[in-house]
Amino acid sequence: MKTNNIEGLTMFEINVLVQQGGRFVIFPNTISKLMKKFKGSNIYFVRPEEKTFKYALKHFFKNLALGWKAFPWGPVYVIKSFYFLIKGGKDYTQIILAELNKNNPVYNPEFTI
Repeated sequence: MKTNNIEGLTMFEINVLVQQGGRFVIFPNTISKLMKKFKGSNIYFVRPEEKTFKYALKHFFKNLALGWKAFPWGPVYVIKSFYFLIKGGKDYTQIILAELNKNNPVYNPEFTI
């Protein structure tokens, strides 16, 4: 999945922003085509002073238009998606930070090869 809103930030800056209240959230999407359903979303980094409404609105309309068609579980997943949209998204901060720290280790200038 693609992580949005961390372009140009170092791991140190991301960790500082998370300590100040920033978080990584996912807004669930439910897209249905006949009897098949597809669930997924991008990951958004929400800064401490930022609201999630602008990200949730796009997913709200997508779920409303494309999610209800797969019966019987399509409407159930759409309602569940609306719950997380109202709540501000699913918080995946610790999982994403662990993955970023594993794949992007901190640069140590004293360690040379």
